[in-house]
Amino acid sequence: MAAFSSVLAQVPVGKEPLAADTLAAASPESTPVLKVKWGALDSLMSSSTDTTYIINFWATWCRPCVAELPHFEQVRQDYARHKVRVLLVSMDFAKDIEDRVIPFVDRMKLKSTVWLLNEPDANSWIEQVDTSWSGALPATLIINSARPRRMFFEKALDYETLARELSYFIEY
Repeated sequence: MAAFSSVLAQVPVGKEPLAADTLAAASPESTPVLKVKWGALDSLMSSSTDTTYIINFWATWCRPCVAELPHFEQVRQDYARHKVRVLLVSMDFAKDIEDRVIPFVDRMKLKSTVWLLNEPDANSWIEQVDTSWSGALPATLIINSARPRRMFFEKALDYETLARELSYFIEY
């Protein structure tokens, strides 16, 4: 996780800074969810690092999203020795971060990095994730900009599908 934190610390988010000290200060007692702007995701998706990112867009109110989260957690654990990082991007309202999202993350014992995308105008960025995305949840982008490889799914994914699709990104 330390390598992922150093990459995340370099991602700019405009007026809501994502500084190294913010990530370093994160502890079990602190907020496990970072509120970010589109620029953070855009920078991550266009970075030239040879890391494969699995970016899952989900929400606490989305039943298929909640059902697939354990699969992403298992991938995070099983692929820890590879250059694979899981980023769970909550699409919940920013006002719900304290009362809904953080308690949900705690209850589900999520260890993956969790961001809450604080961008009320989804039409301004959805097509930048993938032109085929209607905006429905769950949605997952698997990307490695250095190779370059990219896959997008607008549906719930199971562990087997994630592992199979990751095999196209990982060098053994």
